[in-house]
Amino acid sequence: MSPSEPAPLVVVISGPSGAGKDTVINAAMGLDRSLAKVATAKTRAPRQGEVDGVHHVFLSEEEFQRWIAEDAFLEHVTSYGHRSGVPRAAVDDLLDQGRTVVLRTDVEGARTLKQKLDYPFLVFITAPDIASLERRLRSRDAESDEEMAARLAEAEAEMAEADWFDLVIVNHDDGHDRAARQLVDAINARRTQSAGANVTRKV
Repeated sequence: MSPSEPAPLVVVISGPSGAGKDTVINAAMGLDRSLAKVATAKTRAPRQGEVDGVHHVFLSEEEFQRWIAEDAFLEHVTSYGHRSGVPRAAVDDLLDQGRTVVLRTDVEGARTLKQKLDYPFLVFITAPDIASLERRLRSRDAESDEEMAARLAEAEAEMAEADWFDLVIVNHDDGHDRAARQLVDAINARRTQSAGANVTRKV
């Protein structure tokens, strides 16, 4: 790689439930075809419209535990009674291709990836306020009141963690296109700054 070429980059995107992370990521990928999102592994059941291997890799508890034993995850967490992890091989393959890798994880996962990766770009996507988050979550109509209360409590805790991310994007109700453009512009700037850097796992 020449000094002028953008370096392979890992973009770690986090934020509270209801922030619209997937919507912004998908819009950003439409603007920049060099972005490659890694499908995270999940033990929960697929939601309506989710495709195995595209949106997520859906595993049984036994399969997920086997992946842990085989060191197949860069990071994995348990949240709301379900497990989630970032497949190591998928990230390595895309970096070997020189792609910009997009990982979507929770705040705990982002903290782990910050320690395990050199030069990750940490992006926090959030809503304007907690009321907006609650309205978006309730529009899914997929969770009980107890689950909703737990998500909102965790969302408030996660929003308090935004300061240590490299970039915070506020995704307004009618502004996901603007948020996506902000994300792509920031990624392009970071790739230029990272030209010549060696993106590797620390452990």
